[in-house]
Amino acid sequence: MPELPDIAAYITALEPRILGQRLERLRIASAFLLRTVQPPVAQAEGKVVSEIRRVGKRIAIGTENDLWLVLHLMIAGRLHWRPIGAKLAGRQSLAAFDFPTGSLTLTEAGSKRRASLHVVSGDEGLHSMDPGGIDVFASDLDSFRTALTIENRTLKRALTDPRLLSGIGNAYSDEILHAAQLSPIAFTRKLEDDEWQWLFLATRQTLEFWINRLQAEARAAFPEKVTAFRKGMAVHGRYGEPCPRCGEKVLRIRYADNETNYCARCQTRGKVLADRSLSRLMRSDWPRTLDELEALKRR
Repeated sequence: MPELPDIAAYITALEPRILGQRLERLRIASAFLLRTVQPPVAQAEGKVVSEIRRVGKRIAIGTENDLWLVLHLMIAGRLHWRPIGAKLAGRQSLAAFDFPTGSLTLTEAGSKRRASLHVVSGDEGLHSMDPGGIDVFASDLDSFRTALTIENRTLKRALTDPRLLSGIGNAYSDEILHAAQLSPIAFTRKLEDDEWQWLFLATRQTLEFWINRLQAEARAAFPEKVTAFRKGMAVHGRYGEPCPRCGEKVLRIRYADNETNYCARCQTRGKVLADRSLSRLMRSDWPRTLDELEALKRR
């Protein structure tokens, strides 16, 4: 799912292309995409784009009549910049926003239709689309700590909860926790003062690094290959590869459609975290340390 750095890159690419341009036509090819009835989506047609904002993991395109077209790409939704009047061909094509300078198209891979478009009116309507998480760049250490300790959750769960923090998901939470050298299953109310300082600093520095990098790429060309697995990431998507800090192999925990990647030596003091499905299967044979894991591999 595109996260804060990816959304920032999209906005950087969109601003010179559609800001101040008239939305001539909005073509919707999927009946599942539009999730609102009022205001009618047709009211945005013929109107000039006046502003583009990020709302959590959503992209909000504002028009001169105070309407907002709010796109949530979910896991597999992606934006593309195409020549004027680009055809919507194939099941993956969901919509096209036609401007005098080109067409912004929305596609979604796979059979599940999770991407969404909401049309809302005014700041109040836009605010209703915000899950409520704080912006880490607009917060200080105290407000960051307060937000993450509302409930006693694991760091992984807390960082990715959109009601607590804005725009962070599976990929960048892995990178943040590796940078902070903290376990993904450590509980927020158990952290020491210095660990909170590490986490806050790592969150801001990690996001800032990737925002700057992806925005620079977006200024050169429209971001067509938005992915959760970026070259240069420390642990996310790098299962079995060496940790860039210590050289130990990156491990993972799988659950549902997601996985958590981490370095046991850097983040969990050498403890191998239990994978839900495999640990239940292996029970007492599940390796608890890196040494036990290596011994298991040699069997």
